[in-house]
Amino acid sequence: MENPFLDRPTYVGHTGIEITDASADACEGRLVLKDIHQQPYGVVHGGVYCTLIETLASTGAALWAMENGMAGCVGVSNQTDFLRATTDGVLIGAATPIHRGRTQQLWQVAVTREDDGKLVARGQVRLQNITSTDFQTPT
Repeated sequence: MENPFLDRPTYVGHTGIEITDASADACEGRLVLKDIHQQPYGVVHGGVYCTLIETLASTGAALWAMENGMAGCVGVSNQTDFLRATTDGVLIGAATPIHRGRTQQLWQVAVTREDDGKLVARGQVRLQNITSTDFQTPT
C-alpha cells in the first residue's frame, strides 16, 4: 500500500540523516558530514544541527502521539544551541522527551561527534499533537 508520507522525496531525505533507533520514548540518528553540510567558512552550517534535532524529536514525538490515538505531531518551536564547531566526521543525535501532554510535547536532543563523543549542539523542540480532524493527507 502506498504511503503518501513516506513514499515521496522529502527535505530530510536529501540531508543524509539516518534514523538508527526510534520509539515513543527515544529517537537516535546519525549524519555522515559532507562538504554540502558546510558553510563558506568550512564548518557545519547551523541549519544542519537544527534539522537533525527537529528530525529526531519529531520522529519520537510522532510515534508517541500515534501510540496514544493521535494522528501525529508538528514542530512549533526549535531552539538549538551551537556549542562546538565541527568540520567533518559523523554526528550522533539522541532525543528524549521532557514533557508529553494532551496537546503538546517537549523533547530535548543532544548532538555529539562520533569520533570523540564531545557535545557539539543541543536543542529542544516543542511539538503540537494533531488529531485526525487536524490532519490532511498530502497529495
